[in-house]
Amino acid sequence: MPRPYSSGVIAAPVELVWAQLRAFNDLPSWHPAVGGSELVEGVDGQVGAVRRLTMASGGDPFDEKLITLDDTIRTFTYTFTGANPFGVRRYLSTVRVSPITDTGETFVEWWAEYDADASQEQELNTTFADGVFGTGIKELREKLA
Repeated sequence: MPRPYSSGVIAAPVELVWAQLRAFNDLPSWHPAVGGSELVEGVDGQVGAVRRLTMASGGDPFDEKLITLDDTIRTFTYTFTGANPFGVRRYLSTVRVSPITDTGETFVEWWAEYDADASQEQELNTTFADGVFGTGIKELREKLA
């Protein structure tokens, strides 16, 4: 099972980084690949919330559902609910935020597990690890610095 992963350090306190990330419907404010987000079910930042995303590059909208959220250890997991622009099946993505205690910075990890055709896995791993997660962490770093 593929597990694309990206991580980075953000020069901001963990509370600030976590507040930005945990705002589930606020993804377009810091991720350049996301053109829009609309909450279509539930309450933002609560398990069960569903956001409908549109990519900045266009295409059909797709939904993501928040399935876990833990403010104590600063982590959440979400999944696609139906068709998605990547054509993957059984997708789970997790974000975790931890304080770097000696510098006051924040360590961010973002990864996924998914099922897809074996012939697509290498391209999808790069897309997720670099294009989605890595770009998101980089843009978040610039926004919060």
